[in-house]
Amino acid sequence: MLEVCDILAAELRAGRDPTTALAAAAVVRSELETVARVSRLGGDVAAALREAALREEAATCAASMDRLATAWTVATTSGAGLAVVLDRVAAEIRVVRALRHEVAAQLAGPRASARLLAALPLLGVAVGWGAGTDPLSFLLGTPVGFGCLVVGGALAVLGLVWVERLAKAAEPGP
Repeated sequence: MLEVCDILAAELRAGRDPTTALAAAAVVRSELETVARVSRLGGDVAAALREAALREEAATCAASMDRLATAWTVATTSGAGLAVVLDRVAAEIRVVRALRHEVAAQLAGPRASARLLAALPLLGVAVGWGAGTDPLSFLLGTPVGFGCLVVGGALAVLGLVWVERLAKAAEPGP
């Protein structure tokens, strides 16, 4: 959608009419072909953009398409230049994209730590095996060992799930 906003703004600044600009943007996103057709027929472009946003599967693209519809409405009702409004929508999309990348980078450390901590018991078993003991016979052959294996495995999985839920909660929405 960032590329769509940039194309629309560039086409409009070049003096092309909004219908021609939409046709140029439809080359990049096929979902806009219907919107360009609505524009050619003199229909409500903002409503067509909102309908396309509803059909969009990716939440971020749907939100960006909805912003584009709002920008179109603002420009047509207020008389503001659509290219200027589209530039602002593109800038907002860039900021949101940068924020997503920053949050993903900051969450990579805690996610990796959780995975490492979940794998450490396996490393302990391997070290025990390498030291000449048989930890698997204890873990699988005695009731106490089997209890330790089950509780430890459950806690490791619970820890991974918990860290993942915390990370998902920290990620920005659409």
